[in-house]
Amino acid sequence: MALLDLDHVVAGALLVVLVAVTFSGVLARYFLNQPFVWLEEVQMALFVGLVFLAGGAAFRAGSHVAVDVLVERFPARLRRVVEYGVGVVVLLVLGYYVVQGSRLVLDLAEVSRSTNVLGIPAALVYSAVPVGAALMIISYFVTVFYGLAQDRDEEVGGA
Repeated sequence: MALLDLDHVVAGALLVVLVAVTFSGVLARYFLNQPFVWLEEVQMALFVGLVFLAGGAAFRAGSHVAVDVLVERFPARLRRVVEYGVGVVVLLVLGYYVVQGSRLVLDLAEVSRSTNVLGIPAALVYSAVPVGAALMIISYFVTVFYGLAQDRDEEVGGA
């Protein structure tokens, strides 16, 4: 289970660095009157990494946004069908991100595109998209597997 929590650690570290870099940029701009020219590139790279690499942790924690007021009113059988349908759509979208994100990374690597100021390879920055989407797929299956296992335990315990 410690391996599954690695994305929590990575996301936390990226968030701390993002906040620290942004705060230091504000201080440099307003108090020293010397803005960092590289700040936007670093923030963008950190933010892309944070969004896509933390998604798996959000799946496992059940903290993705969901509007289920209507679905909660459905009968249990229909609610289960809707949840499976949503799961299929989520997996299709994440699969699309893996495929298209991989194509983007390969295209960026092929043309040797890099950021303007620091020269960070754009393929490195955007590799968080397919990697993060693949990790979200894995996390989704882990969440579903443990949810089904809990449901079976409750059925056995409640019977």
